[in-house]
Amino acid sequence: MNLEEVLNFRRSVRVFDKEKPIKPETVKHCLELATLAPNSSNMQLWEFYQITNPELLAEISKACLGQSATVTASEIVVFVTRQDLYKKRAKSVLEFEKGNIIRNSPKERQEKRIRDRELYYGKLMPFIYARFFGILGFLRVILAKSISLFRPMMREVSESDMRVVVHKSCALAAQTFMIAMANEGYDTCPLEGFDSKRIKKVLKLPHGAGINMVIPCGIRNGNKGIWGERGRVPFNEIYHRL
Repeated sequence: MNLEEVLNFRRSVRVFDKEKPIKPETVKHCLELATLAPNSSNMQLWEFYQITNPELLAEISKACLGQSATVTASEIVVFVTRQDLYKKRAKSVLEFEKGNIIRNSPKERQEKRIRDRELYYGKLMPFIYARFFGILGFLRVILAKSISLFRPMMREVSESDMRVVVHKSCALAAQTFMIAMANEGYDTCPLEGFDSKRIKKVLKLPHGAGINMVIPCGIRNGNKGIWGERGRVPFNEIYHRL
């Protein structure tokens, strides 16, 4: 399929055919492709959990309110945000960027570029993603508002704002995964109806982790899992060319 065919094929399938299992290695490869998704500052504050164990599938399904998509799924993938790993990921990206600059930048520009990356990933990213009962976010907001008096400035820097940033990046990875799965002829159904606390307990996740999306996977059971035609708001209502 070409891209347009893949996007038309992808539907939120709510009933899967249990008699048609999918290949775990193919799902794993689609998750590898998901890591190619764009994300804020390349911080990659995400983790992917591919659930294939029948007992865990049942527990996750229960935490997802027993929806038909999870009950009939061959596998379930849970997309998890890991804002709590911001220091580790910033350090990792910085080390990569140093090598990237040495390999690909003119020698006369390497020193400045490395210095810029050290400031960005060594100082700014840890400051932006840090959390402490809302206090650090409040200080960032005051600082951003002060700077914005003199020049354009990113204003969404509170702790809740940065949580949104992390979830947006993780959602881009989830969308990339679903497109990759559709390209394999596999179906998915992104869910937001779940008990995040119970899922975190099942997956033994730390307090700082967050559940971004739960995606049951399988092969559609004929037309049972698709509710009729796909409905979309008329394009001319949402499209604006300026």
